[in-house]
Amino acid sequence: MRALQVTEHGRPPELRTLARPEPGEGQILVRIGACGVNFADLLMIEGTYQEKPPLPFTLGLEVAGEVVAAGPGVEGFAPGTRVAVAGGGAGMAEYGVYQAAQAVRIPDSLGLAEAAAFQVAYGTSHVALDHRAHLQPGETLLVLGAAGGVGLTAVELGHLMGARVIACARGADRLEACRQAGADHLIDSENEDIREAVKALGGADVVYDPVGGDQFTAALRACKPEARMLVIGFASGTVPPIPANILLVKNISVLGLYWGAYRSFRPEVVRDSLAQLFDWAASGRLNPHVSHAVPLERAEEAFDLLRKRKATGKVVVTMDGAAD
Repeated sequence: MRALQVTEHGRPPELRTLARPEPGEGQILVRIGACGVNFADLLMIEGTYQEKPPLPFTLGLEVAGEVVAAGPGVEGFAPGTRVAVAGGGAGMAEYGVYQAAQAVRIPDSLGLAEAAAFQVAYGTSHVALDHRAHLQPGETLLVLGAAGGVGLTAVELGHLMGARVIACARGADRLEACRQAGADHLIDSENEDIREAVKALGGADVVYDPVGGDQFTAALRACKPEARMLVIGFASGTVPPIPANILLVKNISVLGLYWGAYRSFRPEVVRDSLAQLFDWAASGRLNPHVSHAVPLERAEEAFDLLRKRKATGKVVVTMDGAAD
């Protein structure tokens, strides 16, 4: 089988031919149709992600495909069952072996590309907004980097959960995507002062920040008393300093969210969240947006879309055109 592997940190990954794996106890073998691309993949290529698999390793954190075979002790996953798996790694390959307990059945209404793009982005935003920030109907949610892979899901979920959503992104096209996802107010981060624009709208109860840097600081200063700031990531490349005096004076909480960690220390949080998300998707209340589907042999183009922030929504890598 073909697999996209990192053989040396800081160098482009290589498309290599490997032996097809076999499922062991409690595992399923999946013929992968599509794999979501995440900012974490870029960090893993450089060797700067919080998790560092031993070299060489296959990229890809979230996959969708069909079960080919099941190992001993596995029930309920007959060959042909469409499944999605997040957090198991090695998704940018034609086949992968995963723990059956981590697999989620894909609703008939979702294609493989949408299902591959679904778990990390929507899962991150749902656990952040629901479990960490306890977002309530009627509250004001400010989403930074709102047109990116996770940002757009935060806009959509915030709207679905009954919040008034302020979306902050760069350029008219990206802001239009945010409007279509349910944003009530739009801020162009290239041409507007984020702090002043949010304050003019009454301030924010919850801030969802996958960007960091100066945008974090501007958003913090536009928070209402008792606001909650969600630290999702640092796409700007800058980890912002947090002025504790502002937290004290305005009773603001800063909440970190590393979604992948929950799979280890509180897996029921991820399980219950994904169950809710797939129910919403099956009923048509969520509409995963894949802006680019790139074949495995051109995966570098997918990475470049993230590096240059050219994607509006989610980017997926597909295997043999099987993302139907």
